[in-house]
Amino acid sequence: MGGNHAATGAAAWVAVTASTPIAFGWYPGVTDTGVIAGALVCAGAALLPDADHHSGTIANSLSPVSDVVVKGIEAVSGGHRKGTHSILGVAVFTAIAWGLSLLSIDTGNEQLGTILIGPGIMCVLLVAFALKALKITRDTKILPWTTSITLAVLIAIFAPEEWYWMPFSVALGCIVHILGDMITTAGVPLLWPLKFKSPYWMRNKRGIELDWMWRSGGNIAIPILGNAGSVREWIFLVPVSLYAVVGILWAFLNEMGYDTMAVWNQIVAIFPS
Repeated sequence: MGGNHAATGAAAWVAVTASTPIAFGWYPGVTDTGVIAGALVCAGAALLPDADHHSGTIANSLSPVSDVVVKGIEAVSGGHRKGTHSILGVAVFTAIAWGLSLLSIDTGNEQLGTILIGPGIMCVLLVAFALKALKITRDTKILPWTTSITLAVLIAIFAPEEWYWMPFSVALGCIVHILGDMITTAGVPLLWPLKFKSPYWMRNKRGIELDWMWRSGGNIAIPILGNAGSVREWIFLVPVSLYAVVGILWAFLNEMGYDTMAVWNQIVAIFPS
């Protein structure tokens, strides 16, 4: 589900930050540059909960560094779909992002000013995750490093103020990932490390039965999409991906100086109210 998680992360970022009329604008103040960069970062953040999987997308994204990191997280979190797929996991990842957001270097140069090193490092990791999941850097080990580092350096030098949204982007991406896993049959352990197993009488019995949403191992599921990788999941992914592309394209055209709202108004005017 790596690509699916990345696409929903990008779409979520567009939905809450973009200025396009199809977005909600719940997190205002993000520039068009921030919408574009943030979509990639949030797409990567939407893969973070799967840092507990030694053969997942993250493990193979920035080898050999990612391999070591993933093995450590897998051991601490208790394995796949355990600690990193919980409310506690979201809080920990967000706290790490917030801590890194404070890591900066004063260059002593009036033009460069203070460069936020921590967010830049996190950007390198998250963008690499996203590029790998979306198969943009498939079957290569050098391109993920060069692409991610280049983007991080450019923003750190020319638009360091963009990084204030980094902790929020990480939190949003993690939440979207967990919600995505929750609507599959396996579900997620929201309250980990607490484990509340469903009572036996609720399982495979006539009458009241909640086994479809309260799994025997304690996971919570609302299996709208069925099993991971199902046809329903892919049908859901198509409009979500298109939504993300439209939002990113809108921000890019704005950044290039095009009056996107004027075009939108012309399109709306074609249809009768």
